[in-house]
Amino acid sequence: MKKLYNIEYFLAKRYIRIKKGEGFRSLITLFAAGGITLGVATLLVVLSVMNGMQTDLKSKVLGATAPLTVSRIDQDAILDWEKIVSDLKESVPEIQDATPYIFEKALLRYNKKTDGAIIRGVDPGSFSLVSDIPDNIVVGEFDLSGRRVVLGNYLANRLWAHVGDTITISSPFSSTPTPFGFLLSADDYILSGVFDMGMYEYNATLAIISVENARRLFGINGVTGIDFTIDDPYEAPELAIDIVAELGYPYRVINWMERNRTLLRALEIEKKVMFIIMTLIIIVAAFNIVSSLVLIVLGRMREIGILKALGSSASSITRVFLIDGLIVGGGGTVFGVVVAWILCFFLGKYKFIDLPSDVYFLTKLPVEMQLVDFLLVAFSAIVLSLLAALYPAKKASRLDPVEAIRNE
Repeated sequence: MKKLYNIEYFLAKRYIRIKKGEGFRSLITLFAAGGITLGVATLLVVLSVMNGMQTDLKSKVLGATAPLTVSRIDQDAILDWEKIVSDLKESVPEIQDATPYIFEKALLRYNKKTDGAIIRGVDPGSFSLVSDIPDNIVVGEFDLSGRRVVLGNYLANRLWAHVGDTITISSPFSSTPTPFGFLLSADDYILSGVFDMGMYEYNATLAIISVENARRLFGINGVTGIDFTIDDPYEAPELAIDIVAELGYPYRVINWMERNRTLLRALEIEKKVMFIIMTLIIIVAAFNIVSSLVLIVLGRMREIGILKALGSSASSITRVFLIDGLIVGGGGTVFGVVVAWILCFFLGKYKFIDLPSDVYFLTKLPVEMQLVDFLLVAFSAIVLSLLAALYPAKKASRLDPVEAIRNE
């Protein structure tokens, strides 16, 4: 059996070898291998970029928002938030830290510039435990003492405001009656710092003040909600069910995956669609394998007829051309994997491709190579190559030896 395999492998190498005078067939064979290489490399680079975007985006989302958020269904303020935190830490051991917040919309004004923003009142002492915003200050410092505010960099740019400037924040939902009508509640704040989270959504809309200032500005007793961090953010959906069962009505729990469901789902679908589209490149390249092997069969009809006349079985002839398909497809796959790894390595290390953050939520093209993607793509490419070689292999095995020798 081993001897038979060696003969089949010898014949396969002999048939696939590029020879003088067979330039057209050799060109088609090179195109087939090159097409497989291009398809595999392109698919792996695309998948690695999609992996990087998913990981980077999830990291940025978790850096700006907590994995779990507790609030009231009726949107009333939570008055006993300290007791809620204490009880949940005892009943749900996966909870690490917690911080209260107030979430409202307001108008920001500096000189003649006015813009809308989301105001987040936070506890300066515990906010850094659940958010990376204090670690992403690019100008100034994260200081909420007194009446100070921290803005996203795009929001600060639209207001033309700089660190040390005085910004007026007014609430359209809170007003004071006067003899001349209702006066919007407004306070002056000093801009102490500007942050950059690498995501347009946060940089362009978020302003942060202390929770005490937010209570006074919006006339709220208590807090809007509570942010929690947990051991594993990916267990948030399951833990949310446990916390809801523990708190009961009128509380609700929103996890970070649910809050960003549309965005995360879009990335997942996009990755699957790109896999299908890029796989079509490999399928097209596999058709070149069919053309290459058909030409080999036509050019080797006399030799195939002699082999069958000498007693070679149809299955043996089939294996010879399947090995040819494996050599072309396997060689192209190996080169494609190597090319993809090199491209992904340099893309990930040097990050020389910039992205507009207002479109892609990211500033650099991220890359994350995953072994399962490389194995899946390589396996798929080899299987497609073998399937492409199946037709010419069967065609060769069914040749009548007499007719093959006579027609040659």
